[in-house]
Amino acid sequence: MTEITRTEAAALAAHHVAEFNDAVSACNFALFLLLFTDDAVIRFENVPGAGTLEFKGRDAYTRAYADRPPGDKVDISGDVRIDGTDVAVPFTWHRDGAPGTMRLRYSAGSPEALDKWLVSAMTVVFG
Repeated sequence: MTEITRTEAAALAAHHVAEFNDAVSACNFALFLLLFTDDAVIRFENVPGAGTLEFKGRDAYTRAYADRPPGDKVDISGDVRIDGTDVAVPFTWHRDGAPGTMRLRYSAGSPEALDKWLVSAMTVVFG
């Protein structure tokens, strides 16, 4: 990750969560998934009933979101911080208030990208 300031990290996390929540509302994750690089790795840990799931590359994670789209929104529930090369985002689910942590790793987007920074790795830990 190229240096991202704490202020940028908080703004990126807020944008990421807003796009995710919009995608849940619309039941369409196409725009949300444009926030990720083509080779991004998306990992979910402690998923109720499923354990750990990992998807590598645009085809895999696009298929995963199409096959099992999330049905609940999240809220950032604490301070967003930079932890090594990741942006650590504490969150809670709307439906039951269950906590989680999202770790986002960013890389610089290409000049034609929609966003200056794209997610190259995301790990969502349930519980």
